[in-house]
Amino acid sequence: MGVPDGLPCVFCDIVAGRAEASVPYEDEAVVVIMDIHPVAPGDALVVPRAHAVGLEDLDEETSTRMWRIGHRLARALRLSRLRCEGVNVFLADGEAACQQVFHVHLHVFPRHRGDGFRLQVDPISRERRLLDQDASALRAALYALCPGPPSTG
Repeated sequence: MGVPDGLPCVFCDIVAGRAEASVPYEDEAVVVIMDIHPVAPGDALVVPRAHAVGLEDLDEETSTRMWRIGHRLARALRLSRLRCEGVNVFLADGEAACQQVFHVHLHVFPRHRGDGFRLQVDPISRERRLLDQDASALRAALYALCPGPPSTG
């Protein structure tokens, strides 16, 4: 998939060396960059080198690498000199999920009491019958992606 409206992709520019970035880690599959609009000092983004708009466009091997490096970053934040009492890991996939840069990326950022960051949600309540229907729909879709013996968890 391309970038919406044919706009240049800032993450592709960073990966190609055409744009500046502060890079604490990189390997053959991903580049970690410091967020220029951080939630807190230490806010980092795990960006795949290959352009992919969202998770659907990303191969599982690269996705696995992103999450593995995200896990390492979370551990590193706790070991660093940065203020870190907790860690959030966040991925927005699609405009409806508040994705702003349409090159998939994983946010990993430190948290501390009183940092001002909030997720405001209005959770809904679902009856068990409806939850079972949702589970069945997901089970069928998972089977379509990877046929094999069904698992009911």
